[in-house]
Formats: sequence, C-alpha cells, structure tokens
Amino acid sequence: MTNPSAPSRRLPSLTREDGTPVRVLVVDDEPDLADVLSGVLRYEGWQVRTAADGASALAAARELRPDAVVLDVMLPDVDGFEVLRRLRAEQPQVCVLFLTARDAVEDRIAGLTAGGDDYVTKPFSLEEVVARLRGLLRRAGMTRLRDEDGSLLIVGDLVMDEDAREVSRSGELVELSRTEFELLRYLMRNPRRVLSKAQILDRVWSYDFGGKAHVVELYVSYLRKKIDAGRAPMIHTVRGAGYVLKPADR
Repeated sequence: MTNPSAPSRRLPSLTREDGTPVRVLVVDDEPDLADVLSGVLRYEGWQVRTAADGASALAAARELRPDAVVLDVMLPDVDGFEVLRRLRAEQPQVCVLFLTARDAVEDRIAGLTAGGDDYVTKPFSLEEVVARLRGLLRRAGMTRLRDEDGSLLIVGDLVMDEDAREVSRSGELVELSRTEFELLRYLMRNPRRVLSKAQILDRVWSYDFGGKAHVVELYVSYLRKKIDAGRAPMIHTVRGAGYVLKPADR
C-alpha cells in the first residue's frame, strides 16, 4: 500500500440515490490496512464497516446491506471467491472490488470470472481504491454526485450546475427553457424514483392536479427531445404511475 494519507483534493461527494451515505464493507485480515482504508473511505463521507474473515464479513453484510465490498482474496477461513459467491446469492447487486497480493494473470482472471467487478493488487494507493469504488458505484447507477457547495447534480452522464443553470449530457451543453430546467432538476433530485404527474405539477408548476396532466406530458416530451435524442434514454414513462429518470443502460 502506498500514500496512506487521505486524498488532498475532495471530489464531488458521492451518496446513495436517497441522499444517505454510501455503505462500504472492508474485508481484510490485516488490521492496520483495514483501519487506514476505512479511514480514507470515511473521509469520503461513507458509512464503513470492517471484517477480518469470511464468516464475519457475511454477517456484517447482512446487517449493513453494503453498496460495495472491498474484499481481500486471502482470508483465514475461506477465500474471497467463496465469500463473493455467498454474498451475491443474497445481495446480487452489490459491487465488489478485490484486493489481491497475487499479481499473476490467472489470479486476476479468476477474480473477475468469479463475479468480481474490479481488482487492485497490493501494494496499492488509497486514491486508486477510492477511484475504483467511485467508478464501480457510478457505473452501477446506485449513486448520485453533488459537489461540496451543493450546486452540481450528476446522474449517469447527465450533469446539472444549479448555480450556473447549465445542463450537459456526455459533455455536450443542452439548452433548456426555465420550465424545462425546473422539471429536469426535480427529476435529477429524485433519480430512480417514480414521480407522479400530480407531484410534478405541484413541485414545478404549483398547480392542483385538476385536468392539467397534459402540461406535464408536453414538457416531458420537450425534455426527451433535448436530453435523450440520439442517446440511450434516461427519462422513462411508468404506465399509470408517472415518470422516472435513471442512468442510461449501457
């Protein structure tokens, strides 16, 4: 492991989609390494638990319900591959980053074949572990980003700067009207949450629902033409329920 200090530059904070801290389980039988790594992850604002063997890791995972697991391959009771197999049987969506002291290609392949999402080889930099975890969680569409002053919203490749009132997707600026911007902001503040037409009307237009559903439908269609045109769709209709914005399927 190299550079045990916390990263000096804070990246935009990464949270779960409901705004609560990301949950990470660190599994390693080296107490010093687990403590340092846990400290760096807590510096990110995440909720962290540690475990020193496979049995305690599985017990902790049932209680914590982690979004990601940092998992050492070599454990004193069972290996990390077996822990992953049992973990995925109960929590199939969890992201797993393997730690391994073995640099052989076959070991890397074994970890990925077993279902691991990524791996780092000891010794590693703490910054690399944090960056790998952030990438895994974002690609899985399990989290959202906000910058330190709260002005930046990021869902998938869609970015909104609330202060500058700018929106971009895949780095390309998207011109929106005031109402389109407010509608998208409401959707982006509630990713993967189905929002009814009544909720949208109340929040964006401050209207009572009576008979004005067509306004929502119209502006959602405007947004789709600007946000989703020529790209994998992010704005989806849930028949009979409303609309939901979520990271595009890859």
